Amino acid sequence: MTRSAEFWNTVYDNDTAPWVIGQPQPAIVALERQGAIRGRVLDPGAGAGEHTILLTRLGYDVTGVDLSPSAVAYAHDNAVSQGVPQARFEVADALELGKRADFAGDPAGSAPAFDTVVDSALFHVFGTEPELRAAYVRSLAAVLKPGGTLHVLALSNAEPGIGPRIAAEVIRESFGAGWELESLQPARYRGRVGDATPEQIGGLEVSPEGLADFAAWITRIRRL
Repeated sequence: MTRSAEFWNTVYDNDTAPWVIGQPQPAIVALERQGAIRGRVLDPGAGAGEHTILLTRLGYDVTGVDLSPSAVAYAHDNAVSQGVPQARFEVADALELGKRADFAGDPAGSAPAFDTVVDSALFHVFGTEPELRAAYVRSLAAVLKPGGTLHVLALSNAEPGIGPRIAAEVIRESFGAGWELESLQPARYRGRVGDATPEQIGGLEVSPEGLADFAAWITRIRRL
């Protein structure tokens, strides 16, 4: 179930987000090392900003956006503390990116700005709501150039775990006309265990820092 900006603000203000782990997701680090990220990059649902910070440090032209002003403030502070004050973050609704002329052109979709979109744990938030998933896909289509690549890292329902977990079929059915699904593979998503129950952890190894690697999907989708 999706939440308001006020809900997400509280999560960041109280530092209770299980996805704030003080480091980029290993699966996203691996994508960059494989050369899978190119051109101008959008990081929707940027949260604490770890991926925008990573890619900025490596020389990419990247913008992180989040619905939550508190998340954006958190990400700015995080970037400064990591010595990457030039990292760019903006408040924006991922469902309405097409309304940004600087992202999508005017009319929407006439001049998409981004070559790559890196979605780490945003898509699955809409997993149980087909209308919102469709709105998100339309929003991404407006800002991703033809031939551009969307990478999605989403929690999987293949194992017990935390957060909104989805089946691979949800990803496949969400990207139809105008998209080509090039790869969908099992992966792992690192999160803070926090108050998770033993059933949610499912016997996973928990690090001394309270982190565990949960089942996920890593997906590469081409914009046609």
